[in-house]
Amino acid sequence: MIRLFHGSKNGINGTIQPISREFCDFGKGFYMGTEKEQPMTLICNYENATMYELELNTENLIIKDIPLNIDWALFVAFNRGRLTKELTPELYEKYSAYCNGIDICKGYIANDRMFVVLDRFFDGEITDIALVESLSALKLGIQYVAKTQKACDAISVINKYQLSSEQRKELISRSEENRQLGISLANKICREHRREGKYFDELIK
Repeated sequence: MIRLFHGSKNGINGTIQPISREFCDFGKGFYMGTEKEQPMTLICNYENATMYELELNTENLIIKDIPLNIDWALFVAFNRGRLTKELTPELYEKYSAYCNGIDICKGYIANDRMFVVLDRFFDGEITDIALVESLSALKLGIQYVAKTQKACDAISVINKYQLSSEQRKELISRSEENRQLGISLANKICREHRREGKYFDELIK
């Protein structure tokens, strides 16, 4: 059993299902994290924000562990619509099938501190080495994404509670502080590695 956390804007209605908004790190699925604060910061702007403590029974589940490297970054790029079939047909085919037959995708979270660094990489401002070094330094949590109904059925809700208005205000402030600290750290690392590695357009050719 693995203890995980999930944040919902308005609470979960009905059974847990492998659905989410279209553009998420690892595609559509049910997202859970190892760190409680990370999902809290995603929902703290919503009045009915609800936190869930969960247990995942990994027995008989096929889990794909995605390390924090350039492959991870390109998979996230694919799921966010940055790798199109017209622009990069070979990479598009590779990442279309990346999690075929997988119940759980496990890997690092592209949280609000990481978004800025990823966008700079996708926009051709920093190299792959600068990207990976920056992401490693941000010490992000791990997410487990249930991609199949079989995986969702292996999730049990242990506890749930709504965030108070005081908690939400504190989280909004803390989230912005963490974001600024992350951007500052990433900028420093990117400067140190600006002449090393390849840019996004070079990798996708």
